[in-house]
Amino acid sequence: MNIQYKIFSKGCLDVLPLLIPVVPFGIIFGVIGIESGLGSTVTFLMSIIIFAGSSQLAFAQLFTGGATTPVIVSSVAIVNSRHFLYSAVIAQYLTKVKLFWKIVLSYFLTDQAFIVSQKYFKQQPKNKDRHYHLLGSGFTLWFVWQLSTVAGIILGEVIPKELNLAFAVPLTFISLIIVDIKKIDHLIVAITSGVFAIIFFNLPLRTYIIVAAAAGILVAYGLSHS
Repeated sequence: MNIQYKIFSKGCLDVLPLLIPVVPFGIIFGVIGIESGLGSTVTFLMSIIIFAGSSQLAFAQLFTGGATTPVIVSSVAIVNSRHFLYSAVIAQYLTKVKLFWKIVLSYFLTDQAFIVSQKYFKQQPKNKDRHYHLLGSGFTLWFVWQLSTVAGIILGEVIPKELNLAFAVPLTFISLIIVDIKKIDHLIVAITSGVFAIIFFNLPLRTYIIVAAAAGILVAYGLSHS
């Protein structure tokens, strides 16, 4: 067993504990994709191409709500903006890696992969093959996410549309927000976004979503620099 395979395998194993919530998350997206009218092919291709659970759910929710294309695209971009931070942190460990590897690893760079691989990179500052760890953690998450999406698509095809499971999307996001609120500042940001969403709900083209997100970001920035 060569060193690259060992590091790859370690990445696969290290990320396993973080995959427990990924499975139901992927299933929910698959079901909602079908319920919202995206169809099985588009739903599956979204998991392949976008490969970002929260933004995929946001897309499905906005699509179901009749949001315009600019609103959907900008909202997905905002949700995914955290990856700029991830890539900036990881880049310092990949300075000697070829461009091909950087492109591949950027695709597999997710929340869970970032958490476990950054820790490994810090522990192995001189290991020239350490990027295989990110490949392992990212690929494992990718594989599980695709399987979960397929399972959701299958369920979505057999579940009666009368059940209208689209409500699962906002419930999922609410659960994610509740788990993430650990400080009073987090609560203030969440309340701010919610209040702005309610106040500007009647804006045309559902742009209240962008306004609420921008308000939350500005408040978060202000609190972090106060």
